[in-house]
Amino acid sequence: MLTVLSPAKRLDWSVPTPEGATEPEFGAEAMSLARTARNLPLRDLKALMALSDDLARLNRDRFKAFAEAPEQEAQRIAAYAFAGDTYVGLDAKSLSPDDLRWAQDRLRILSGLYGVLRPLDLIQPYRLEMGSRLKTRRGATLYAYWGDRIAKALRAQADALGTGTLVNCASAEYFGAVDLKALGLRVITPGFYEDRDGEVKIVSFFAKKARGAMARFIVENRLTDPDALAGFETGGYRLDPDRSTPDAPVFVRPYEEAGARLAS
Repeated sequence: MLTVLSPAKRLDWSVPTPEGATEPEFGAEAMSLARTARNLPLRDLKALMALSDDLARLNRDRFKAFAEAPEQEAQRIAAYAFAGDTYVGLDAKSLSPDDLRWAQDRLRILSGLYGVLRPLDLIQPYRLEMGSRLKTRRGATLYAYWGDRIAKALRAQADALGTGTLVNCASAEYFGAVDLKALGLRVITPGFYEDRDGEVKIVSFFAKKARGAMARFIVENRLTDPDALAGFETGGYRLDPDRSTPDAPVFVRPYEEAGARLAS
């Protein structure tokens, strides 16, 4: 199986780069997008991603500093650099070197700037959400910019692994950049719900964390059989067979358990 995650807006540069770091497949495309973004007036960059003045200035400076041959300290591996809710669940920093090597072939991070990233791929600081309407010569959005190239890259890796299955732990915004026709794989999209007095609903914070935890579960247990996803119980979730379908397994936990885990 191949698994995909979304990136995160928040970054963590505190963990040094381990051995075995790699270069992104679409590094040249990332450089091209960074050049486009750095030429935007500050007000346009602010509007592009609905940023505050301070965040707009920070990201303008990041794009201006983006380099073809960056210094070592200007880069971190993707699995360590992203620090949002999904990456709390993944907790890549506590994965063993063997786990990371296994994940390098089987885990992918979708990115507005880099297209597709492996866990050990080096990235520079950036923020560019996939839903951004950044105009390039390929169209008015990043979806138009990437076209079917993300899907083709995922399909090529799935073929290299000999698998016909992709586990989608990414958000709708990011998985929307995957051309399903070009992908040509079975897609399994797990859902994570909280049960509060019989009312089952998605709570975004918990769902994001659970998607990262599912990716970690796959990595740590070296899962290659889609049926094995049913064994996911991290954080108190359990498969709900009545709400599940083969391509959309549903995991539910009591809301009070979720609240207790958040408080801890």
